[in-house]
Amino acid sequence: MEDRASGAAATSRIPLPAHRHRVEPWRQTVRGGSVEDRTNSSVRVSLPPRIATIAPTVPGELSALMEEALREIAALDEEHGDHLASLSMLLLRAESVASSKIEQVEASTDDYARALHGVRSNSSATSMVASTRALHDLIVSVGDERPITLDGIVCAHAILMADDPFEASYAGRIRDMQSWIGGSDHSPRGALFVPPPPATVADYLADLLVFANRTDLNVLGQAAIAHAQFESIHPFTDGNGRIGRALINTILRKRGATRRVVVPLASALVARRDDYFATLTAYRDGDAGPIIEAFSTSTLIASVEARATAKRLADLPATWHEQAGGPRAKSATHALLERLLDEPVFSAEDAEARIGGAVSSVYAAIGRLHEAGIIRPLTTRTRNQIWVAAALSDELDDLGLRIAIRARASVGAGRR
Repeated sequence: MEDRASGAAATSRIPLPAHRHRVEPWRQTVRGGSVEDRTNSSVRVSLPPRIATIAPTVPGELSALMEEALREIAALDEEHGDHLASLSMLLLRAESVASSKIEQVEASTDDYARALHGVRSNSSATSMVASTRALHDLIVSVGDERPITLDGIVCAHAILMADDPFEASYAGRIRDMQSWIGGSDHSPRGALFVPPPPATVADYLADLLVFANRTDLNVLGQAAIAHAQFESIHPFTDGNGRIGRALINTILRKRGATRRVVVPLASALVARRDDYFATLTAYRDGDAGPIIEAFSTSTLIASVEARATAKRLADLPATWHEQAGGPRAKSATHALLERLLDEPVFSAEDAEARIGGAVSSVYAAIGRLHEAGIIRPLTTRTRNQIWVAAALSDELDDLGLRIAIRARASVGAGRR
Protein backbone atom coordinates (compact mmCIF):
# COMPACT_ATOMS: atom_id res chain seq x y z
CA MET A 1 0.00 0.00 0.00
CA GLU A 2 2.80 2.45 0.84
CA ASP A 3 4.30 2.19 -2.65
CA ARG A 4 0.99 2.93 -4.38
CA ALA A 5 0.11 5.65 -1.92
CA SER A 6 3.25 7.68 -2.43
CA GLY A 7 4.19 7.28 -6.07
CA ALA A 8 1.25 8.86 -7.81
CA ALA A 9 2.14 12.49 -7.17
CA ALA A 10 5.55 12.32 -8.86
CA THR A 11 4.02 12.66 -12.36
CA SER A 12 0.39 13.66 -11.65
CA ARG A 13 -0.41 17.19 -12.71
CA ILE A 14 -4.01 18.39 -12.79
CA PRO A 15 -4.10 21.86 -14.33
CA LEU A 16 -6.70 24.37 -13.19
CA PRO A 17 -6.81 28.15 -13.68
CA ALA A 18 -4.27 29.76 -11.38
CA HIS A 19 -5.29 32.46 -8.93
CA ARG A 20 -5.10 35.97 -10.34
CA HIS A 21 -4.04 39.00 -8.34
CA ARG A 22 -4.93 42.65 -8.14
CA VAL A 23 -3.95 45.60 -5.98
CA GLU A 24 -6.62 46.99 -3.64
CA PRO A 25 -6.52 50.09 -1.42
CA TRP A 26 -5.95 49.32 2.27
CA ARG A 27 -5.60 51.27 5.51
CA GLN A 28 -5.28 50.38 9.17
CA THR A 29 -8.41 50.40 11.27
CA VAL A 30 -6.44 49.99 14.52
CA ARG A 31 -3.25 51.98 14.62
CA GLY A 32 -0.10 50.01 15.47
CA GLY A 33 3.08 48.38 14.25
CA SER A 34 6.00 49.97 12.45
CA VAL A 35 5.98 53.09 10.32
CA GLU A 36 5.71 50.83 7.26
CA ASP A 37 2.64 49.15 8.76
CA ARG A 38 0.98 52.46 9.60
CA THR A 39 1.64 54.01 6.20
CA ASN A 40 0.84 50.97 4.09
CA SER A 41 -1.94 51.98 1.69
CA SER A 42 -2.44 49.00 -0.62
CA VAL A 43 -2.63 45.22 -0.64
CA ARG A 44 -2.16 42.66 -3.41
CA VAL A 45 -5.10 40.27 -3.05
CA SER A 46 -5.50 36.79 -4.50
CA LEU A 47 -8.50 36.05 -6.72
CA PRO A 48 -9.29 32.34 -6.99
CA PRO A 49 -10.89 30.99 -10.17
CA ARG A 50 -14.57 30.06 -10.25
CA ILE A 51 -14.87 26.29 -9.92
CA ALA A 52 -18.60 25.51 -10.10
CA THR A 53 -18.36 23.89 -13.55
CA ILE A 54 -14.73 22.76 -13.79
CA ALA A 55 -14.02 19.24 -15.04
CA PRO A 56 -10.50 18.27 -13.91
CA THR A 57 -8.81 15.40 -15.75
CA VAL A 58 -7.14 12.94 -13.36
CA PRO A 59 -4.23 10.83 -14.68
CA GLY A 60 -4.67 7.05 -14.59
CA GLU A 61 -2.23 6.23 -11.79
CA LEU A 62 -3.69 8.82 -9.46
CA SER A 63 -7.21 7.75 -10.41
CA ALA A 64 -6.33 4.18 -9.38
CA LEU A 65 -5.01 5.44 -6.04
CA MET A 66 -8.24 7.36 -5.48
CA GLU A 67 -10.33 4.27 -6.17
CA GLU A 68 -8.20 2.19 -3.81
CA ALA A 69 -8.69 4.80 -1.08
CA LEU A 70 -12.45 4.77 -1.66
CA ARG A 71 -12.52 0.97 -1.32
CA GLU A 72 -10.77 1.27 2.04
CA ILE A 73 -13.27 3.90 3.16
CA ALA A 74 -16.14 1.60 2.20
CA ALA A 75 -14.59 -1.31 4.09
CA LEU A 76 -14.12 0.85 7.18
CA ASP A 77 -17.70 2.11 7.00
CA GLU A 78 -19.17 -1.38 6.64
CA GLU A 79 -17.23 -3.35 9.24
CA HIS A 80 -17.71 -3.83 12.97
CA GLY A 81 -21.38 -2.96 13.12
CA ASP A 82 -21.74 -4.14 16.72
CA HIS A 83 -19.29 -1.50 17.89
CA LEU A 84 -19.97 1.15 15.27
CA ALA A 85 -21.13 3.85 17.69
CA SER A 86 -17.90 3.74 19.68
CA LEU A 87 -15.80 3.56 16.50
CA SER A 88 -17.63 6.53 14.99
CA MET A 89 -17.13 8.54 18.15
CA LEU A 90 -13.42 7.75 18.39
CA LEU A 91 -12.76 8.55 14.71
CA LEU A 92 -14.69 11.82 14.98
CA ARG A 93 -12.55 12.79 17.93
CA ALA A 94 -9.33 11.67 16.22
CA GLU A 95 -10.08 13.85 13.19
CA SER A 96 -10.97 16.88 15.33
CA VAL A 97 -7.85 16.58 17.49
CA ALA A 98 -5.55 16.23 14.47
CA SER A 99 -7.24 19.09 12.60
CA SER A 100 -6.70 21.30 15.66
CA LYS A 101 -3.04 20.29 15.83
CA ILE A 102 -2.52 21.48 12.26
CA GLU A 103 -3.44 24.92 13.64
CA GLN A 104 -0.95 24.30 16.49
CA VAL A 105 -3.73 23.89 19.05
CA GLU A 106 -2.16 21.30 21.36
CA ALA A 107 -3.61 19.43 24.34
CA SER A 108 -3.13 15.98 25.84
CA THR A 109 -5.75 13.29 25.35
CA ASP A 110 -6.62 13.43 29.04
CA ASP A 111 -7.06 17.21 28.85
CA TYR A 112 -9.33 16.67 25.86
CA ALA A 113 -11.34 14.05 27.77
CA ARG A 114 -11.70 16.43 30.71
CA ALA A 115 -12.96 19.15 28.38
CA LEU A 116 -15.45 16.70 26.85
CA HIS A 117 -16.92 16.36 30.31
CA GLY A 118 -17.10 20.10 30.83
CA VAL A 119 -13.91 20.65 32.84
CA ARG A 120 -12.65 23.93 31.34
CA SER A 121 -9.13 23.98 32.74
CA ASN A 122 -7.35 23.93 29.37
CA SER A 123 -8.30 26.37 26.59
CA SER A 124 -6.68 24.26 23.86
CA ALA A 125 -8.62 21.18 24.93
CA THR A 126 -11.83 23.24 25.03
CA SER A 127 -11.07 24.41 21.50
CA MET A 128 -10.60 20.78 20.39
CA VAL A 129 -13.99 19.86 21.86
CA ALA A 130 -15.56 22.77 19.98
CA SER A 131 -13.91 21.47 16.80
CA THR A 132 -15.41 18.03 17.45
CA ARG A 133 -18.90 19.46 17.84
CA ALA A 134 -18.54 21.67 14.76
CA LEU A 135 -17.39 18.72 12.65
CA HIS A 136 -20.22 16.53 13.90
CA ASP A 137 -22.89 19.14 13.29
CA LEU A 138 -21.66 19.95 9.77
CA ILE A 139 -21.53 16.28 8.76
CA VAL A 140 -24.97 15.39 10.10
CA SER A 141 -26.46 18.43 8.37
CA VAL A 142 -26.16 16.73 4.97
CA GLY A 143 -27.71 13.68 3.33
CA ASP A 144 -29.25 12.40 0.11
CA GLU A 145 -31.86 15.15 0.11
CA ARG A 146 -29.95 17.72 2.16
CA PRO A 147 -27.20 19.66 0.37
CA ILE A 148 -24.17 21.31 1.88
CA THR A 149 -25.34 24.83 2.65
CA LEU A 150 -23.86 28.13 3.72
CA ASP A 151 -26.08 28.02 6.81
CA GLY A 152 -24.55 24.67 7.77
CA ILE A 153 -21.03 26.00 7.38
CA VAL A 154 -21.79 29.21 9.28
CA CYS A 155 -23.47 27.29 12.12
CA ALA A 156 -20.44 24.99 12.40
CA HIS A 157 -18.19 28.05 12.61
CA ALA A 158 -20.40 29.54 15.33
CA ILE A 159 -19.95 26.35 17.38
CA LEU A 160 -16.19 26.29 16.76
CA MET A 161 -15.50 29.89 17.77
CA ALA A 162 -18.23 30.54 20.37
CA ASP A 163 -15.85 30.38 23.35
CA ASP A 164 -12.73 31.75 21.69
CA PRO A 165 -11.48 34.65 23.86
CA PHE A 166 -10.43 36.73 20.82
CA GLU A 167 -12.80 35.69 18.05
CA ALA A 168 -16.13 34.96 19.77
CA SER A 169 -17.68 38.15 18.42
CA TYR A 170 -16.99 36.92 14.89
CA ALA A 171 -18.31 33.38 15.48
CA GLY A 172 -20.71 32.40 12.71
CA ARG A 173 -20.02 35.58 10.72
CA ILE A 174 -18.59 35.83 7.22
CA ARG A 175 -15.70 38.28 7.36
CA ASP A 176 -16.34 41.91 6.46
CA MET A 177 -12.68 42.93 6.54
CA GLN A 178 -9.53 42.17 4.59
CA SER A 179 -7.53 39.35 6.18
CA TRP A 180 -4.09 37.93 5.45
CA ILE A 181 -1.86 35.03 6.46
CA GLY A 182 1.66 35.53 7.74
CA GLY A 183 3.73 38.71 7.73
CA SER A 184 2.99 41.55 10.11
CA ASP A 185 0.20 41.45 12.69
CA HIS A 186 -0.61 45.09 11.92
CA SER A 187 -0.78 45.17 8.11
CA PRO A 188 -0.62 42.79 5.13
CA ARG A 189 2.98 43.84 4.55
CA GLY A 190 5.03 40.70 3.88
CA ALA A 191 1.98 38.39 4.02
CA LEU A 192 2.37 34.81 2.74
CA PHE A 193 -1.14 34.83 1.30
CA VAL A 194 -3.87 37.45 1.02
CA PRO A 195 -7.37 36.08 0.30
CA PRO A 196 -9.91 37.93 -1.84
CA PRO A 197 -11.58 41.15 -0.68
CA PRO A 198 -14.53 40.77 1.71
CA ALA A 199 -17.02 42.10 -0.86
CA THR A 200 -16.30 39.08 -3.09
CA VAL A 201 -16.59 36.36 -0.45
CA ALA A 202 -20.34 35.72 -0.75
CA ASP A 203 -20.13 35.13 -4.52
CA TYR A 204 -17.11 32.88 -4.11
CA LEU A 205 -18.90 30.79 -1.49
CA ALA A 206 -21.98 30.44 -3.70
CA ASP A 207 -19.74 29.17 -6.50
CA LEU A 208 -17.97 26.77 -4.12
CA LEU A 209 -21.25 25.33 -2.85
CA VAL A 210 -22.39 24.52 -6.39
CA PHE A 211 -19.13 22.59 -6.87
CA ALA A 212 -19.32 20.89 -3.45
CA ASN A 213 -22.83 19.58 -4.18
CA ARG A 214 -22.05 18.12 -7.61
CA THR A 215 -22.40 14.37 -8.11
CA ASP A 216 -20.40 13.88 -11.34
CA LEU A 217 -16.87 14.00 -9.88
CA ASN A 218 -14.64 11.54 -8.07
CA VAL A 219 -15.47 12.34 -4.47
CA LEU A 220 -11.86 12.51 -3.21
CA GLY A 221 -10.86 14.91 -5.97
CA GLN A 222 -13.98 16.93 -5.30
CA ALA A 223 -13.25 17.11 -1.56
CA ALA A 224 -9.62 18.09 -2.15
CA ILE A 225 -10.45 20.89 -4.57
CA ALA A 226 -13.36 22.14 -2.46
CA HIS A 227 -11.10 22.27 0.59
CA ALA A 228 -8.34 24.13 -1.26
CA GLN A 229 -10.86 26.60 -2.65
CA PHE A 230 -12.37 27.17 0.80
CA GLU A 231 -8.93 27.88 2.24
CA SER A 232 -8.24 30.31 -0.61
CA ILE A 233 -11.54 32.15 -0.05
CA HIS A 234 -10.80 32.25 3.70
CA PRO A 235 -14.36 33.35 4.52
CA PHE A 236 -13.91 33.78 8.29
CA THR A 237 -11.58 35.88 10.39
CA ASP A 238 -10.32 32.69 12.09
CA GLY A 239 -11.11 28.98 12.16
CA ASN A 240 -10.92 28.56 8.37
CA GLY A 241 -8.58 25.57 8.48
CA ARG A 242 -10.70 23.53 10.86
CA ILE A 243 -13.98 24.33 9.08
CA GLY A 244 -12.31 23.72 5.71
CA ARG A 245 -11.14 20.28 6.84
CA ALA A 246 -14.58 19.56 8.27
CA LEU A 247 -15.87 20.21 4.76
CA ILE A 248 -13.81 17.24 3.51
CA ASN A 249 -15.68 14.64 5.55
CA THR A 250 -18.93 16.48 4.91
CA ILE A 251 -18.49 15.95 1.16
CA LEU A 252 -17.62 12.29 1.75
CA ARG A 253 -20.86 11.92 3.72
CA LYS A 254 -22.94 13.90 1.23
CA ARG A 255 -21.75 11.71 -1.65
CA GLY A 256 -22.29 8.47 0.27
CA ALA A 257 -18.61 7.53 0.44
CA THR A 258 -19.18 7.30 4.18
CA ARG A 259 -22.48 6.68 5.91
CA ARG A 260 -21.51 6.27 9.55
CA VAL A 261 -17.84 7.06 10.22
CA VAL A 262 -15.41 9.94 9.81
CA VAL A 263 -12.11 9.33 8.02
CA PRO A 264 -9.30 10.73 10.24
CA LEU A 265 -7.15 11.96 7.35
CA ALA A 266 -6.04 15.07 9.26
CA SER A 267 -3.74 12.80 11.30
CA ALA A 268 -1.80 12.13 8.09
CA LEU A 269 -1.88 15.78 7.06
CA VAL A 270 -0.52 17.03 10.38
CA ALA A 271 2.36 14.53 10.13
CA ARG A 272 3.41 16.27 6.90
CA ARG A 273 2.16 19.74 7.76
CA ASP A 274 4.59 21.66 5.54
CA ASP A 275 3.81 19.38 2.59
CA TYR A 276 0.09 19.94 3.17
CA PHE A 277 0.51 23.70 3.07
CA ALA A 278 2.66 23.31 -0.05
CA THR A 279 -0.22 21.52 -1.80
CA LEU A 280 -2.43 24.54 -1.11
CA THR A 281 0.21 26.77 -2.69
CA ALA A 282 0.39 24.48 -5.73
CA TYR A 283 -3.40 24.68 -6.07
CA ARG A 284 -3.22 28.48 -6.07
CA ASP A 285 -0.51 28.29 -8.73
CA GLY A 286 -2.82 26.22 -10.96
CA ASP A 287 -2.10 22.56 -10.12
CA ALA A 288 -4.64 20.47 -8.17
CA GLY A 289 -2.58 17.28 -8.54
CA PRO A 290 -0.55 17.56 -5.30
CA ILE A 291 -3.54 18.18 -3.02
CA ILE A 292 -5.64 15.43 -4.63
CA GLU A 293 -2.73 12.99 -4.26
CA ALA A 294 -2.12 14.07 -0.65
CA PHE A 295 -5.78 13.59 0.23
CA SER A 296 -5.96 10.22 -1.49
CA THR A 297 -2.81 9.02 0.25
CA SER A 298 -3.96 10.37 3.61
CA THR A 299 -7.39 8.80 3.22
CA LEU A 300 -5.94 5.43 2.28
CA ILE A 301 -3.53 5.39 5.23
CA ALA A 302 -6.14 6.69 7.69
CA SER A 303 -8.75 4.15 6.60
CA VAL A 304 -6.36 1.21 6.89
CA GLU A 305 -5.28 2.23 10.39
CA ALA A 306 -8.83 3.05 11.43
CA ARG A 307 -9.83 -0.50 10.51
CA ALA A 308 -7.10 -1.74 12.84
CA THR A 309 -8.60 0.47 15.55
CA ALA A 310 -12.04 -0.98 14.81
CA LYS A 311 -10.68 -4.47 15.44
CA ARG A 312 -9.13 -3.36 18.73
CA LEU A 313 -12.41 -1.82 19.88
CA ALA A 314 -14.28 -5.00 19.00
CA ASP A 315 -11.87 -6.99 21.21
CA LEU A 316 -12.06 -4.63 24.19
CA PRO A 317 -15.27 -5.85 25.92
CA ALA A 318 -13.93 -9.40 26.30
CA THR A 319 -10.58 -8.05 27.51
CA TRP A 320 -12.26 -5.81 30.07
CA HIS A 321 -14.45 -8.59 31.42
CA GLU A 322 -11.36 -10.74 31.87
CA GLN A 323 -9.47 -7.89 33.59
CA ALA A 324 -12.43 -7.32 35.92
CA GLY A 325 -12.44 -10.98 36.93
CA GLY A 326 -15.58 -12.00 35.06
CA PRO A 327 -18.28 -9.98 36.88
CA ARG A 328 -21.70 -11.63 37.09
CA ALA A 329 -24.24 -10.60 34.47
CA LYS A 330 -26.50 -8.36 36.58
CA SER A 331 -23.83 -6.72 38.72
CA ALA A 332 -23.03 -3.00 38.68
CA THR A 333 -19.55 -3.79 37.38
CA HIS A 334 -20.99 -5.71 34.44
CA ALA A 335 -23.45 -2.89 33.70
CA LEU A 336 -20.66 -0.29 33.66
CA LEU A 337 -18.55 -2.41 31.33
CA GLU A 338 -21.46 -2.85 28.94
CA ARG A 339 -21.66 0.94 28.44
CA LEU A 340 -17.97 1.77 28.59
CA LEU A 341 -17.26 1.60 24.84
CA ASP A 342 -20.00 4.07 23.99
CA GLU A 343 -19.59 6.28 27.07
CA PRO A 344 -15.89 6.18 27.97
CA VAL A 345 -15.79 9.47 29.94
CA PHE A 346 -18.05 9.62 32.99
CA SER A 347 -18.47 10.68 36.59
CA ALA A 348 -19.90 8.66 39.47
CA GLU A 349 -23.13 10.62 39.06
CA ASP A 350 -23.24 9.65 35.38
CA ALA A 351 -22.73 6.03 36.33
CA GLU A 352 -25.56 6.16 38.84
CA ALA A 353 -27.89 7.56 36.19
CA ARG A 354 -26.76 4.97 33.64
CA ILE A 355 -27.10 1.79 35.61
CA GLY A 356 -29.27 2.59 38.63
CA GLY A 357 -29.11 0.42 41.74
CA ALA A 358 -27.56 1.19 45.09
CA VAL A 359 -25.09 4.05 45.17
CA SER A 360 -22.68 1.91 47.18
CA SER A 361 -22.72 -0.72 44.41
CA VAL A 362 -21.93 1.89 41.78
CA TYR A 363 -18.97 3.24 43.73
CA ALA A 364 -17.74 -0.29 44.40
CA ALA A 365 -17.94 -1.06 40.67
CA ILE A 366 -15.96 2.08 39.81
CA GLY A 367 -13.34 1.09 42.38
CA ARG A 368 -13.13 -2.39 40.91
CA LEU A 369 -12.62 -1.09 37.36
CA HIS A 370 -10.02 1.39 38.57
CA GLU A 371 -8.12 -1.30 40.48
CA ALA A 372 -8.16 -3.51 37.39
CA GLY A 373 -6.66 -0.71 35.28
CA ILE A 374 -9.73 -0.47 33.03
CA ILE A 375 -10.48 3.16 33.94
CA ARG A 376 -8.30 5.96 35.22
CA PRO A 377 -9.08 9.27 36.95
CA LEU A 378 -8.82 12.50 35.01
CA THR A 379 -8.57 14.91 37.94
CA THR A 380 -6.71 15.06 41.24
CA ARG A 381 -9.83 15.75 43.29
CA THR A 382 -11.31 13.14 45.59
CA ARG A 383 -14.93 14.18 45.08
CA ASN A 384 -16.79 14.49 41.76
CA GLN A 385 -14.06 12.56 40.01
CA ILE A 386 -14.09 12.17 36.20
CA TRP A 387 -13.10 8.77 34.80
CA VAL A 388 -11.99 7.64 31.35
CA ALA A 389 -11.71 4.19 29.79
CA ALA A 390 -7.92 3.93 29.65
CA ALA A 391 -7.73 1.72 26.57
CA LEU A 392 -9.96 4.02 24.50
CA SER A 393 -8.03 7.11 25.51
CA ASP A 394 -4.77 5.37 24.66
CA GLU A 395 -6.18 4.15 21.34
CA LEU A 396 -7.03 7.71 20.36
CA ASP A 397 -3.36 8.62 20.79
CA ASP A 398 -2.11 5.44 19.15
CA LEU A 399 -4.30 5.79 16.06
CA GLY A 400 -2.91 9.25 15.38
CA LEU A 401 0.63 7.99 15.94
CA ARG A 402 0.23 5.00 13.59
CA ILE A 403 -1.24 7.18 10.85
CA ALA A 404 1.57 9.71 11.28
CA ILE A 405 4.27 7.04 11.06
CA ARG A 406 2.83 5.64 7.84
CA ALA A 407 2.32 9.11 6.37
CA ARG A 408 5.96 10.06 6.98
CA ALA A 409 7.18 6.70 5.69
CA SER A 410 5.18 7.13 2.47
CA VAL A 411 7.39 10.03 1.31
CA GLY A 412 9.42 8.72 -1.61
CA ALA A 413 8.60 5.07 -0.92
CA GLY A 414 7.06 4.61 -4.36
CA ARG A 415 9.88 6.28 -6.27
CA ARG A 416 12.58 3.66 -5.94
